Amino acid sequence: MRTKLENPDADSLMHARREFLKSSVYAMGLSFTLPPETFRIMTNSEKLLFGTPLAADKSIIGGYGTWAASLLKPVPLLSFRDTKRVNVQTWKQEARAKAQECLAAPERPKTLPEVTIDKKYTYDGLDIEEISWQLPYGRRTSAVVLKRAGSTGRLPAILALHDHGGKKYFGYRKIVKTGPDQHPLLKEHQDSDYSGRAWANEIAKRGYVVMVHDTFTFGSRRVLYEDVAGLDYGPLNVTNKTDADPEKPENIEIYNEWASNHEHVMSKSLFCAGTSWPGVFLAEDQSALDILSRRKDVKPDQIGCGGLSGGGLRTVYLAGIDDRIRCAVCVGFMTTWKDLIMAKSFTHTWMTFTPNLPNFLDFPEILGLRVPLPTLVQNNNQDELYTLSEMVKADQILKDVYAKAGAADRYASQFYDGRHKFDADMQQDAFGWFDKWLM
Repeated sequence: MRTKLENPDADSLMHARREFLKSSVYAMGLSFTLPPETFRIMTNSEKLLFGTPLAADKSIIGGYGTWAASLLKPVPLLSFRDTKRVNVQTWKQEARAKAQECLAAPERPKTLPEVTIDKKYTYDGLDIEEISWQLPYGRRTSAVVLKRAGSTGRLPAILALHDHGGKKYFGYRKIVKTGPDQHPLLKEHQDSDYSGRAWANEIAKRGYVVMVHDTFTFGSRRVLYEDVAGLDYGPLNVTNKTDADPEKPENIEIYNEWASNHEHVMSKSLFCAGTSWPGVFLAEDQSALDILSRRKDVKPDQIGCGGLSGGGLRTVYLAGIDDRIRCAVCVGFMTTWKDLIMAKSFTHTWMTFTPNLPNFLDFPEILGLRVPLPTLVQNNNQDELYTLSEMVKADQILKDVYAKAGAADRYASQFYDGRHKFDADMQQDAFGWFDKWLM
């Protein structure tokens, strides 16, 4: 059930609240911003469910929070919500150029990387290819391609973007299943975040060519101990660490902890190199998109992308910048910069942040750069990574952008009860959105 109210008055809000309590729907699908007076008449339990607005005098950076948040303009410099901006194409050109300048993504290869098919087999009703390619830096990128067994001709495609999940040892393997013997940590992860499903497999079964690749610092692209051995920098010292038997769960857990502690080092080094983590993600995801779009079994004008959490973050940047993504589903990664300043930056990896970009676009407006192309955002009401009231504000920002561009029907949002996840119900709704616009 999803409740949708347009321009709600106080009576309709109170009615919605009573219906919500009676049916125990936990605000699933609310598409309006609750005004402060409504929060004042709510019980404490209701406030927890709806998400209490950010307190003006409290922040995760203490007394500096209000000042830092005040540096944000109510309408950023390149926001399409600015009443002076009327031409959507002119705005997109200008705003995208500035976003790309801030991202400072490394240059992609001018020629398509040579792709090697490392293995081919059939499993779970799918023809599967394990492939790899070499970018100008780092070790080879590993990826997997899935499609219905026996499929012929060109098909619509999905670039499935794996999550972060605090599990940098794994990359694409987190959202696929390529054989009956699944690593116990992968099974645990899919049980926790994906209703026990390998969602890339599930959408491939609907008739898509699905590609999932390891991105920067994950899986085959991760930083190896041997590459930093001999450097002693406090808690990141790799002395006595080893890559022997790397698939043992205890070794993977040790690596994931080490890799998490290494993120601030990587981020600082990227800044010193004149780039950013989102910029590197964008370059690598666009390279993967280059490869996917030129496959002989893919319809290049019918490609979508999506993912949960870190995959949602990557969706924001890739789908916002690259119009080859004809349909996008962002799951579990939508809020405002203010939310991150005041309450939630500590819940997020260094991979989230692009210096200076908040002066020009609020976070949801990065994804809004793709207007009028179809976009779905899925949120969880009790997602510990965000403040619900700020998720609702971000949703309204995207609604405003799409409405002003005359494309209100091309944007949709969904709010679900529960923690940070992409469960079976959410997957079915997401797959339906892809089917609507790509099939």
